[in-house]
Amino acid sequence: MTINNRPPGKTTIAPDVLTQIARLTALSVEGVSHLAPVPTTVDRIFVKNANEGVIVEIEDDCVNVEIHVIIKKDLNVRDVCHKIQAQVSRAISEMVGMDIGWINVHVEDIDYEMDK
Repeated sequence: MTINNRPPGKTTIAPDVLTQIARLTALSVEGVSHLAPVPTTVDRIFVKNANEGVIVEIEDDCVNVEIHVIIKKDLNVRDVCHKIQAQVSRAISEMVGMDIGWINVHVEDIDYEMDK
């Protein structure tokens, strides 16, 4: 006789939760100054939370993420982007247990503001 300790039912994760996980994780990566608004195109006019710099899509039970960032000056942009991808992937996988399809990082600008 097999005993199933798992309760019956279904768990759903709102896309806004995935967006917040990706957003907060990206902001925590050293070298990220802040997130940039997603450039508006016709197919993104009605995308929710696009002004927060993150778009999350769920396709075939995989999470796809686009993150638009502004990077701090004097850093290796490629290294910062790889860290963003790795940490966002880890956070989503560990926190909600979903598979990652892809994570695209778009560097919109470099923050060259002088320290005051």
